Amino acid sequence: MSDTRTDNRTQPGLASRQDSPDFARELQRRAMLILPRVRDALMSGREILRRVRGGRHVIEFFHQVDDAYSHLALAAIGDLQARYDVDFRFHLVGQADRLHAPEPEMLADHARRDCGLVAPHYGLEFPADAKRPSEASVKRVEALLAGLTEDSRFQEVALEAGSALWAGDAEALDRLSEHVPSAGRDEVEIAIQAGTALRKRRRHYSGGMFWYCGEWYWGVDRLHHLERRLIGYRATRSRSETPHFDRPPLDAGMIQNNGRLSLEFFASLRSPYSAMIFDRSVELAAGVGISLTIRPVMPMVMRGVPAPAAKGIYIMLDTIREARHIGAPFGNMFDPIGRPVERGFSLWPFARDRGRGAEYLSAFLRTAFVDGLETGSDEGIRRVVEEAGLDYREAQKSLDGDEWRSELEANRMTMYEELGVWGVPSYRLCGPDGEPDLCVWGQDRLWLVAAEIRKRLAASD
Repeated sequence: MSDTRTDNRTQPGLASRQDSPDFARELQRRAMLILPRVRDALMSGREILRRVRGGRHVIEFFHQVDDAYSHLALAAIGDLQARYDVDFRFHLVGQADRLHAPEPEMLADHARRDCGLVAPHYGLEFPADAKRPSEASVKRVEALLAGLTEDSRFQEVALEAGSALWAGDAEALDRLSEHVPSAGRDEVEIAIQAGTALRKRRRHYSGGMFWYCGEWYWGVDRLHHLERRLIGYRATRSRSETPHFDRPPLDAGMIQNNGRLSLEFFASLRSPYSAMIFDRSVELAAGVGISLTIRPVMPMVMRGVPAPAAKGIYIMLDTIREARHIGAPFGNMFDPIGRPVERGFSLWPFARDRGRGAEYLSAFLRTAFVDGLETGSDEGIRRVVEEAGLDYREAQKSLDGDEWRSELEANRMTMYEELGVWGVPSYRLCGPDGEPDLCVWGQDRLWLVAAEIRKRLAASD
């Protein structure tokens, strides 16, 4: 168990009060409005330069052997090579440090479960019951791949070795070792250090990452963005305009819930991903008559979880990209970290008890992440309250109280202990006793929640 989780347990409601002055938040807001445009301009410039030079489209993949997401992404590369006129370069990387991945053991466990859930929807394979591979087996695979990063066989060997690794098939690794020479440990370390250093220079931290034309794409889940970029640059081998790895549709079906299912939604007032998917999550449950319980939690950075600059910038740029894709308004952010979040949560019990909890959280997130307005002042919080259809004069009686803290801490503990995750947005779809819950993390898993709802309701119809 990590120190981070221990600290959070012993200090319920711990808040890192990062109360920047309003002018600093305003500068940040303007910078975040400009940054996507700068990124897009730089990417266009890279593509123009490639065309002038007559260069090839080159995608670089950063492979972490013991990362389930890396293996699933690796399995998709064959289809990408068949559909697009691109070259791949491969790098071995190590695990992210604890500043960027504060719960590595939980992340590894979650990744295996998650890959097992999503792989069939993308036409890929990953063992549904995969166990954590031993350190010795991971080192064996790293030794097989370290000498192949410049070799055209890398993807083939890495996929075969990874399949054996996640299946726990030591004999398959033995057979592979008979015709693929293993690098010495020094060579392995040099290869991993080189890949990890390159990833750091390009301001990222995770395994399973694709780098193309100056932009990062995480795993299978962001391949549709990469494919759309390639289609736009006319790098396809056919006339297809549809990404092969397009995200499955957000479709819960037409059958109304008969009381069998309920949905829990864990969200935060300072989470960009929560902000962009909040309304769609509420609408999904309402569309099929599923009871929705919203379980807010304190933002990670306000409970002691570090947020390095590179991670924060990637998250914001990725959220803007995700929001554009689904047509959700997002990006004009006046950061509510610190006192605005605490003041906002102080009115959560008031709003929930009056049946306006979802409307209240939605109004706060919209004000902070779409309208770019300050939410911590009396004027700002009044705007939120009134947009939620509540009476501000009545709300003032609860403003700045502390009764919400124990509830949010209980929600956080539920995420850790029962869902096996520590971030938001997260979801738990519950059925009757004996039917396993579906527990997923991320705005890019709402489609999976919808697919499971559709399947379960169809089976009970």
